[in-house]
Amino acid sequence: MKQTVYTASPESQQIHVWSLKHDGALTLVQVVDVPGQVQPMVVSPDKRYLYVGVRPEFRVLAYRIAPDDGALTYTAESPLPGSPTHISTDHQGKFLFSGSYNAGCVSVTRLDDGLPVGVVDNVEGLEGCHSANISPDNRTLWVPALKQDRICLFTLSDDGQLVAQEPAEVTTVEGAGPRHMAFHPNHQYAYCVNELNSTVDVWELKDPHGKIECVQTLDMMPGDFKGVRWAADIHITPNGRHLYACDRTSSLITVFSVSEDGSVLSLEGFQPTETQPRGFNVDHSGKYVIAAGQKSHHIAVYEINGVQGLLEEKGRYAVGQGPMWVVVNAH
Repeated sequence: MKQTVYTASPESQQIHVWSLKHDGALTLVQVVDVPGQVQPMVVSPDKRYLYVGVRPEFRVLAYRIAPDDGALTYTAESPLPGSPTHISTDHQGKFLFSGSYNAGCVSVTRLDDGLPVGVVDNVEGLEGCHSANISPDNRTLWVPALKQDRICLFTLSDDGQLVAQEPAEVTTVEGAGPRHMAFHPNHQYAYCVNELNSTVDVWELKDPHGKIECVQTLDMMPGDFKGVRWAADIHITPNGRHLYACDRTSSLITVFSVSEDGSVLSLEGFQPTETQPRGFNVDHSGKYVIAAGQKSHHIAVYEINGVQGLLEEKGRYAVGQGPMWVVVNAH
């Protein structure tokens, strides 16, 4: 399996393309100059395209991915109704979702043979919308509205319309600020990192009575931490055994182990990382974590070790200015 790592640096308007070796080393393949401040990125389900959200002219760009080395070639673009804070796709590659924090909306862009061709739906009134996360069954879109302490639930129709479910939302504790999410590979649990109080919620997707409920909340900060909590990102390993979340003020990645059924998290430790880690990701082999330091202008690679999933730094690399997004493609 070949793996390519893409890092987005909005301040220098660049995407760095890296080859991830089996030993965790990165080799630079390409530096792409992007026409705008590049922020969120996601790889299409069929691995053919990298979608990139840019501002201040709000749009999504599609880059074709070379199958041999992962290099990028600009292919198409489509406008978005708000500044893209987070982008993702459905599992079939038919639609692209863009959450906009500033515009308080989530939009759906239709994909035609992988290329974005226009917005087909846009839901407003989601203050501080920070991500859009399609459920494993490809039917429910989870949309955290950070400023409203709620996660809105929409059914994705076959033509890309978002229809409010019943219930239409789940709520967090006041002041939590739900932000990014990850799903367990068994499809039974979801995990949401809360930006404002740096906690992680475990959501049981559906109990026998059809209810969605929060079954655990864990503090992700050290007991002696006294600063302003400012959590950012969350990812789970492909085998579902380890979960990671990062906080920008402390520049820490928090390490959790996950129970076999996915319902219980256990705090295992903390990994100091690059300054102000806004984004990171886990590779497809489940061996490495790659984290970006928004203030250090570097990325670091960590090896995942042992049953606890603790991290060991393998190397760090200079990238563009203000790196804030990391995605990994296997091909």
